[in-house]
Amino acid sequence: MSAILSTQNLVKKYGYKIVSNNISLTINKGDIYGFVGKNGAGKTTFMRQVLGLAFPDSGEITLFGGEPLNTARKKIGSLIEFPSIYKNCTAYENMKRMAILTGSSDKCVRKILDFVGLGNTGNKKAGQFSLGMRQRLGIAMALLGNPELLILDEPINGLDPTGIMEIRDLIIRLNTEKKITFMISSHLLEELSKIATRYGFIHDGKLIEEISAVELSQKCSDRVLIVPDNPQKAAEILSKIMPPQQIHIYNKSVYLDSMIDRTGQINKYLVENGVTVNQISIHAINLEEYFLRKVGA
Repeated sequence: MSAILSTQNLVKKYGYKIVSNNISLTINKGDIYGFVGKNGAGKTTFMRQVLGLAFPDSGEITLFGGEPLNTARKKIGSLIEFPSIYKNCTAYENMKRMAILTGSSDKCVRKILDFVGLGNTGNKKAGQFSLGMRQRLGIAMALLGNPELLILDEPINGLDPTGIMEIRDLIIRLNTEKKITFMISSHLLEELSKIATRYGFIHDGKLIEEISAVELSQKCSDRVLIVPDNPQKAAEILSKIMPPQQIHIYNKSVYLDSMIDRTGQINKYLVENGVTVNQISIHAINLEEYFLRKVGA
């Protein structure tokens, strides 16, 4: 599978603070890559470096198999933080201004507006749009120039459920129908999990894991959840009857990757060895829980 974007040991510092700490990641053609991290983790700074809006102190950025960056960046559309639109202009007028920079035709402008659902907004000013409509206009402007990669920074932040669904459906259509690759950061991890095909987890400027949606699903499958009076003691006792690497302590609970059909035996074994079990059940973790465990929150 061909890489659209890859970085090698990317470092960016602001004063003494390292905001990109040797980041090496890969986004392949066709990915919807979910870039996951807390506020201040370094997501936006990384995206700005890829786009040429900030410059790394060291490391390499490779786009589209090694094309010159100035040329390759013309194949990237972006929406960073919020759409830069003229509120006193219509959707069409906003698009025409951007089309001058990209050399896009009027036919292309109208076609994109129709695709994102803004073709019938007429003389309505962008300042009167809902937040979801403004986000779709921002994505429409990013689509001018026929990009192969779209970088979206928190595209559903602050949207209501209807707006979230509209953006989600638009991203899926662009990925499947237009074959556009995506890099998307988001705090709404449950929503991101509905569309992402791969993930990169970033924490304090470090990329701590890259994982496919299939692999993540396997890791988030059903597990045994135990809430004992002494999690550490429970884990030590259970390590005598199962592989220690399948035992995880998190948030005063113990999770087991196996033994799902033997909860009664587990409960009895712990009680016989002096551990009080307050709860034992079958539990599947979600993306948010998985991420918090990875960063030790």
